[in-house]
Amino acid sequence: MARWTFDDIPCQAGRTAVVTGANSGLGFEAARQLTLKGANVIAACRHRDKGREAVRRIRDESPNASIVSASLDLADLESVARFADEFLAEHRRLDLLINNGGVLTPPEDKTKQGFELQFGTNHLGHFALTGRLLPLILATQGARVTTVSSLAQYLGRIEFADLQFDRRSHQPWAAYGQSKLANLLFVLELQRRLDAVGSTVRSTGSHPGWTASDLTRNASPMFRWLEPVVAQKTPLGVQTTLRAATDPEAAGGSFWGPSRPSRAFGVAGPVRQARISVRARDAAVAEQLWDVSERLTGTSYVFVGSRA
Repeated sequence: MARWTFDDIPCQAGRTAVVTGANSGLGFEAARQLTLKGANVIAACRHRDKGREAVRRIRDESPNASIVSASLDLADLESVARFADEFLAEHRRLDLLINNGGVLTPPEDKTKQGFELQFGTNHLGHFALTGRLLPLILATQGARVTTVSSLAQYLGRIEFADLQFDRRSHQPWAAYGQSKLANLLFVLELQRRLDAVGSTVRSTGSHPGWTASDLTRNASPMFRWLEPVVAQKTPLGVQTTLRAATDPEAAGGSFWGPSRPSRAFGVAGPVRQARISVRARDAAVAEQLWDVSERLTGTSYVFVGSRA
């Protein structure tokens, strides 16, 4: 099978996409490539100035690019609610939501609402955002929700007794793995619930393998030293997300990642469907996590309306 590339992304003219964390790294590259294919992109960024700078860079390359920035702090559920309310008031369709933004092994901290920073940002922020935007997603023919997980999902565990690391010692990589496993559990549970109401909306997932980006700025010196040697460049790493988000053949519930095992077991290489861990396939855990996430975020998912 031929290698999937940017050229395989279908024309996105007339489609509206939200990309979280679009000011740098994979999010920036996803937003850039989608605009090159004609999409109307909303770059949802925590820092307003960085979002504007990202838009400027894309427009410098492509003056006719349809892209604007918007303020979204995934670590603050009030910010998530404001973004969603403003988006729903201003837009009549949402074809593609790319849940990309996140943090990796930062110093121990909490979100504004008191959740462990990585779980609260990477999972709960996106869970609340998707739920608030769901009515418009359901009403848009051919819509898709793509959530970016990580190789760390293979090592992650959902510790319901202590999701926020209030009682156990905070381990940055354990917290990251929990959040990324939660992302993939969300991908699969969302698809199950869409299927249950007969919706044609697709929920897909991806992981970028090891892709060089500023997300790793808090990682260990050894990790950062290895990155230039092992990691692939961002324009290649983002292909996993873009395939999950745009490939007509990417089924709901599919999970995409790099394919070259000769480079550290799938951290780089052409895009193919990736292995989903046993823990991510646990439907009972996914359902429990969903219920807990609705309670923690105050977000109720309503699967009614169009069967788009």
